[in-house]
Amino acid sequence: MNGQTATAKINSAFLGYFPTWCPGCGNFGIWSSLKTAFNKLQLEPDKMAVIFGIGCSGNMNDFLWANSFHALHGRAIPTAVGVKIANHKLPVIVIAGDGDTYGEGGNHLLHAARGNHDITVIVHDNRVYGLTTGQVAPTASKGAKSKSTPQGLIEVPVNPLALALTQGATFVAQGFSQDLVHLTDLIMSGINHRGFSLINVFQPCVTFNPANGYAFYRERVYKLAGDYDRSNLRLALDKSLELEDKIPIGIVYKTERPVYTDFLNQLKEKALVEEDITNRDLNKFIAEFI
Repeated sequence: MNGQTATAKINSAFLGYFPTWCPGCGNFGIWSSLKTAFNKLQLEPDKMAVIFGIGCSGNMNDFLWANSFHALHGRAIPTAVGVKIANHKLPVIVIAGDGDTYGEGGNHLLHAARGNHDITVIVHDNRVYGLTTGQVAPTASKGAKSKSTPQGLIEVPVNPLALALTQGATFVAQGFSQDLVHLTDLIMSGINHRGFSLINVFQPCVTFNPANGYAFYRERVYKLAGDYDRSNLRLALDKSLELEDKIPIGIVYKTERPVYTDFLNQLKEKALVEEDITNRDLNKFIAEFI
């Protein structure tokens, strides 16, 4: 089979397939920005790994051509960490929702940030569990009414940026799914950054959370100025507290420090996936447990 025939077969296989998101869903903007970023970075499908969480964001697994893995709910980040340790030369991207990352997987977020694992975590933040038809997510505002909180949410919302900043993330950014050009630049910067990168993306759920729709964010988001000091942690923490009236988008914080795999001596010469494991003598290790 020649190259043109193979390409034609691949294209025909994808004809008629389209994401199952609701019309107007903010996921479409993130999907478009991701594809543009991957193309601009010239990342071939077999030269990167994309780990998906469970939820509406995870449906993108079927519509993004890349080496990918659909993890359990809340377990996208540790799966990505495992992939990165196995092949630390590979760009590893996590695509997950706010419930997946800040709820079920909140503990993994904190420890991946403090370890400065070299992965890029892109979170679809719509403040609801959209796939299960609209229960409040960890980022929902106090008092929010939903199927799970008909009398209003009791808890205060999780602050993703503050969590990442205080636990050692070296790249923290925020975007808006309607601003595709800006979001594409953020994704490219996050992938190019060596260290743990969190990009929280406001992604309106037009069906189950119209209160936080496109108009809500258009009236509130503003881009950080060109002279904003991205290396200033205290300033970044101040920006992370701007949650409702005015909400910053852009790179909130960026710094450099050694990544997790720098401290693994067994990775100094080659990646784990390049190691020959066919002729290893395990008897000395087994003897310790006899």
